[in-house]
Amino acid sequence: METVLHDDMSNLLDLLPPLTQLTRYCTVGEIAEVLHQLKADLVTVRRKFEVWDAQSALQQGLIGTADAMTLKQLHDELNRIELERFIAAGSVSNLHRSCTHYRDLLAERALQIVTDEMAAAGHGAPPVSYALISMGSDGREEQTLITDQDYLVVYDDGGGETADSWFVEFGNRLVDCLESAGFKRCTGDIMTSNPTWRGSYKQWRKRLFAIVRYEVEDFAKNMMDLIVLSDARFVGGDRELGEKLIELIRDMEKEHFQVLWSMARAATEMKLALGFMRRLWTEPGGEHRGELNVKLLAWAPLVMNVRILAISQGMSATNTVQRITCLEQEGSFSEEMARGLRDSYNILTRHRILLQIKQIKGIQKDSYYLDPLMLDSDEREQLRQAVIRVEELQKMIHTNFNIV
Repeated sequence: METVLHDDMSNLLDLLPPLTQLTRYCTVGEIAEVLHQLKADLVTVRRKFEVWDAQSALQQGLIGTADAMTLKQLHDELNRIELERFIAAGSVSNLHRSCTHYRDLLAERALQIVTDEMAAAGHGAPPVSYALISMGSDGREEQTLITDQDYLVVYDDGGGETADSWFVEFGNRLVDCLESAGFKRCTGDIMTSNPTWRGSYKQWRKRLFAIVRYEVEDFAKNMMDLIVLSDARFVGGDRELGEKLIELIRDMEKEHFQVLWSMARAATEMKLALGFMRRLWTEPGGEHRGELNVKLLAWAPLVMNVRILAISQGMSATNTVQRITCLEQEGSFSEEMARGLRDSYNILTRHRILLQIKQIKGIQKDSYYLDPLMLDSDEREQLRQAVIRVEELQKMIHTNFNIV
């Protein structure tokens, strides 16, 4: 965090005009007084960040021995710290990094709590090794102030029905424990209590082959499951087993072009918040008249389309900004396009976080809808340009994959 403050101070000083120009309008004494006040303000800001750092470290240090209910209190306090820090600094990347880190700690503690509960209830220790893998924003290391559960469990082969039965109970208890700790239940049921997101390595391998070989009845749903799996990231348990499943997912997506093509078509057909003459499109009526869904009509299409290109190039990165940078280095993006897409991601994600803050503070009911008229003209134009860049990315993928 200190590095961020140092960079901010350097940027601020760079914006100051040369002293020879300042003295045309101010006396040397007045300039000195302003610089003295500026220095004092920066010291005050630095102290604030130092306090937040200390508070966060204290709360995180308590996670390792906390029970489920205490985890919720620690989670709430860590979220509060990050909310205040974001309001002060506005750094999307720092918020992502902090929230992802302490939620990993919370999830790992939940694993231990549930394992101990299972033993105390007479179910014994895990019959085979297992791994907890996250997906969605957590898998991309893009956690924000509001989160839900996007986890799967894979366990080693050889346990038979005994292992299957043990992990049914484990998966159900883990969902309850995570919910108690402040992780909302996933509305899409992407949780370890759902048999679809739980299984041995062989069971997972069979399930994935059925999808890529079009052997499933509801292909659209299973295709969405595969898209979700594209952001898989190891969180806890047996790392070697977890990485083994993640590598299998990557290889299957890369080797079955027809599946990747279907994912690309879905990504390029996602609707954007652009209307006539590429102006920002808003809801024409209803409860959200004059507003646009930032997540659905801007942010999600950006994340989805970047993901498709990254998978097609066999990249292991899951983070959206990292994927953009890797695609630039690999040659898929020009320097200008990569810079524009990174800017777009930060602009759109910043609006999403600010909407979450409004929801948390009770200012609005949800964290999805934004009224562009509440922004100043420069912010509106930045938002519009961000969506336009997503549209350009969609067109690029549409051409690259020969989608008609």
